[in-house]
Amino acid sequence: MKPSFNVSASQSTGDDLAPFVELAYQVHGKYLPADHNYGLYAAFVHLVPELRQHDDVSILSIPGIGDKQGKILLTEQSYLKIRVPVTKIPLVYQLAGKRFSVGVHEIQIGIPTVSVLKPTSKLRARIVTIKGKEYTEKDAFLEAARRQLQSLNISGDISVPLDRQGLPSRKTIKVKRFTIVGFTTEITQLSDEDSLKLQQWGLGGKRHMGCGIFMPYRNL
Repeated sequence: MKPSFNVSASQSTGDDLAPFVELAYQVHGKYLPADHNYGLYAAFVHLVPELRQHDDVSILSIPGIGDKQGKILLTEQSYLKIRVPVTKIPLVYQLAGKRFSVGVHEIQIGIPTVSVLKPTSKLRARIVTIKGKEYTEKDAFLEAARRQLQSLNISGDISVPLDRQGLPSRKTIKVKRFTIVGFTTEITQLSDEDSLKLQQWGLGGKRHMGCGIFMPYRNL
């Protein structure tokens, strides 16, 4: 039986953008590497090779409880979330129910629920990466991020929050033997249209690996 979906076409921002949705799959297993984004994407490409051809698919990091030894403990709140245009639901629905390994850890993902994106004036991305060594410094990074917002015709106030040490919140992910540097990024004062556009398209690169994906954030 093919799955049926009830997603309103009114989700469109009014540009030439297709409506986007978010699929949430519960994750069953015990542990994952804390830095699991590349391994997760590699496993998905092995299962669904055509995923690598779609730049508009965003795969979020899976949340868990860090053990401070390079792993996260999976809980009932550990969900895999994937954002896609509504027309590409069948592409990522192929992952439903699949069992696979990320490093030495085996997990299984369930049948997803599907929801539309909702506008909010405040968004945060855990990590945004922009290619180029100069963009590993906060000021240059912010200037490049502002240029990307302008290219998307998005207006908002962009900033990098401070970490617990009072420093700009710099994050990293590993892709094979390389370490990619980025920054936690917050954007406020967004219109509904711009909020949806930013949630759909994000900023920077590596959105298959959890980077540049913006989530509602109430505590800004």
